[in-house]
Amino acid sequence: MPERVKVEVDGRALDLSNLDKVLFPEAGFTKGEVIDYYTRIAPVLLPHLADRALTRIRFPNGVTGGSFFEKNAPAATPTWVRTETLPVPGSSKGRETIDYVVADDLPTLVWLANLAALELHTPQWRIGTHPDLMVVDLDPGPPAGLSQCCRVAVLLRDRLALDGVTAYPKTSGKKGMQLCCPISATQDADVVSDYAKRIAQELEQAHPKLVVSRMAKNLRPGKVFIDWSQNNAAKTTVAPYSLRAQAVPAVSTPLTWDEVEAGAAGKRPSAKPYTAGEVLRRVEKAGDLLAPLLDGGPELPAVRARR
Repeated sequence: MPERVKVEVDGRALDLSNLDKVLFPEAGFTKGEVIDYYTRIAPVLLPHLADRALTRIRFPNGVTGGSFFEKNAPAATPTWVRTETLPVPGSSKGRETIDYVVADDLPTLVWLANLAALELHTPQWRIGTHPDLMVVDLDPGPPAGLSQCCRVAVLLRDRLALDGVTAYPKTSGKKGMQLCCPISATQDADVVSDYAKRIAQELEQAHPKLVVSRMAKNLRPGKVFIDWSQNNAAKTTVAPYSLRAQAVPAVSTPLTWDEVEAGAAGKRPSAKPYTAGEVLRRVEKAGDLLAPLLDGGPELPAVRARR
């Protein structure tokens, strides 16, 4: 295959390079296959990226060859790629603003895949609004694993439902899970984070042998850490359908609650890491299980003011 290939994607000219380069060595998965995956998954992925400032993790030499986070639009960004200049208070690099890429269309997604931007991470808010998502990350401390995450996910689902909040599960694409909850986009990130923290603390009190809400790593072995801090305005979460930098091309995969409940009961492979090919087949069969995240949700109950 030629080293560079010129293509047209929805009327945009793109120059793709090194399509035979292997980015997932254990699976022999190439950059061309990464681009193919992102092109085919785009109909369900792009709505979850729309209007969100995108953080990318790039792996130019594959998942075993080092990586770097990229928030700023690179110097050679095509003029047709949407960028948004946003403030970044507290930047470790002393920047006041960053020119973020916003992946609203297929040509932008293909361009990013060609840059080996394997992982795509977004904040819980759309540009110019308050958070429209609350996300809690379930991180198992060995020897706990995905089965324990599923147990905690069911507990969280049932507790959130008491407040009229609906949760939708997905794998992280690594060892854990996330629950995503559509909310009203009328409350600031501190309100969302405080609510998520309170729910995590409640579950820790009710299930101290299974759940931990505090970040200290010495508390985590054998338990599932409910990371409520994902709702900080400066935090991002891996997007649904994003690839992850694992030995195989794993994907952050939407799950059904039947799969999660089976996982909680220790049944496999009802809840497990899924690869790119498996996810494409799942979407072909069931569509986007996280489509309800795009429709908005309720306001969260107030948490008493901080002292």
